[in-house]
Amino acid sequence: MLVFSRAPRPAQAETDRPDHAEEPPAPAPAPVPASARSRIAARLGRWRGRRGRRGWRDRRPRAALALRWTGTGLAAGLVLGSLLLPNSLAALHPDRFARLPAEAIVGAVLLLALPGRARRAVAAAAGAGLGVLTLLNLLDMGFRDYLGRGFDLVLDWELLDDARAYVADSLGGAAAAGALVAASLLALGVPVLTALAAVRLGEVLAAHPARAHRGTLLAAAVWITCSALGLQTSGLPVASDRATGAVRSQVRRVADTLRDEAAFEKEAKADTFGATPGAELVPDLRGKDVLFTFVESYGRSAVEDPVTAPGVERMLAGNTAALAKAGFRAKSGWLTSATYGGSSWLGHSTFLSGLWVDNQQRYRTVTSGDHLTLTKAFGRTGEWDTVGIMPGVRKRWPEAEFHGLDRVYDASELGYRGPKFSWSTMPDQYALEAFQRLAHGRKRDRPLVAEIILTSSHQPWAPVPELVDWDELGDGRIFGPVEEAGERAADVIADSTRSRRAYGRSVQYSVTSLTQWLERYGTEDTVLVFLGDHQPIARVSGDDAGRDVPVSVVAKDPAVLEKIAGWGWTDGLRPAHDAPVWPMSDFRDRFLTAYGSTPHPSEKN
Repeated sequence: MLVFSRAPRPAQAETDRPDHAEEPPAPAPAPVPASARSRIAARLGRWRGRRGRRGWRDRRPRAALALRWTGTGLAAGLVLGSLLLPNSLAALHPDRFARLPAEAIVGAVLLLALPGRARRAVAAAAGAGLGVLTLLNLLDMGFRDYLGRGFDLVLDWELLDDARAYVADSLGGAAAAGALVAASLLALGVPVLTALAAVRLGEVLAAHPARAHRGTLLAAAVWITCSALGLQTSGLPVASDRATGAVRSQVRRVADTLRDEAAFEKEAKADTFGATPGAELVPDLRGKDVLFTFVESYGRSAVEDPVTAPGVERMLAGNTAALAKAGFRAKSGWLTSATYGGSSWLGHSTFLSGLWVDNQQRYRTVTSGDHLTLTKAFGRTGEWDTVGIMPGVRKRWPEAEFHGLDRVYDASELGYRGPKFSWSTMPDQYALEAFQRLAHGRKRDRPLVAEIILTSSHQPWAPVPELVDWDELGDGRIFGPVEEAGERAADVIADSTRSRRAYGRSVQYSVTSLTQWLERYGTEDTVLVFLGDHQPIARVSGDDAGRDVPVSVVAKDPAVLEKIAGWGWTDGLRPAHDAPVWPMSDFRDRFLTAYGSTPHPSEKN
């Protein structure tokens, strides 16, 4: 007899289901969607990467710690340096950075209050904005050093291309390309770096909240105390809000520019002599050849700076004596230019129009209108031919109509075949001889009014031309050995003292070229008005230099100078230190009035 036995089931199992129930099969795992698999793989990759990095840090903990703190220190230095960065080279000293910026404290409070994703977004945006502000401060430095003013966000972008062209003309195409690449990298890299630095600092604060809160509270207490007590370091308040002030300054500058644009447009439509008939303009100069000549960068510094003055004063005294021997007399004074260090066209248009043209928007406004210029006033009479000698113009120049010039000879039309002298396309002596050949010396039915721009004293003042025999000028190739033997622009630009000396020599060359031309070709009917268009750049003229430039009227006919005897100007080519100083915009009306013009104002529309 067979006996079958079965192992007893657990009691719980017997009560749950009958003996004949079968064990249900295990459920099959649900399929994982492809998108989920990719997310899992990405997370696994990141986890493995983190493990790899941890492994490196575990193997070299001191190096990892040093690297982490170095990165944090650099980030803090970049952010704090950007918050305290001044906007002028003269103020760029280490003590400027020994201050406590309020913006850093406010930023820390804000980042501590935000959750992770929002904190990183705000830190990145604020850091990028700080980078943009840093770039504006750097632009301000450059503009103040060269033009004596800050960068205008509305008007000055087109001047950056002029700066590139100036570098190419002065130092060559390779230097200009290198400068362009460096500027592009700076423009892109600074905001990116400051954004990354701000994000890193935000993460450090979030990783140590207790210490970060205590440190921020302590910094705020120190800032408030220093501000209340007026504590200073090196003459500057310890409690700084430099970045906030810089933003306010930029906003104010933009608002002032926009307001000025509308106001100047109305001002330019009013003209004291705008409706004066041609018969009533400059009657006392009928029959005279009148030459308005601008000497590039010829400023008060050339006459009074200790480095340049001795040579320039000897030159002015010698040329005054040489002109007197030829029968010419001169009177000289000072004009305050509308520009400084560059943007010569602003000075030219201010002098000729009688309007204060100190920015690019004003220049566009006045040159697109019909405001009366000195050269146009002579042309309106129908008694003079008008001509421009523009060796610095190398492309189409639509402003000729505003200047009232019948004929303009630019760099390509003066016949020069010699070498360039850095930015200057040709030596002034050659340009003046070309003026004689093409216009002044030709047989004419009417007298001539000319606007002449002399460029040899344009920065970087290397190499400086030398005078040659006027009869041997030819097509200018005689200047080849002179250019080769001269100083290199790259050597002079980097040295302030060498720049000042070279600047003085260039002014001596330009003014002597002009006075020798007058001795050689001037007549009883020649009237020369020459002046500087602006002071040289701050690296040459000094950080505190004004904007005054010398101006002289030279003539052989005594009646010409008698008409301006009441101006109080100094006899000779060298104006006395205390000679009258007028805004450059005053000259047009004073000149027209002195020589018999009758005011007939045009009305504002």
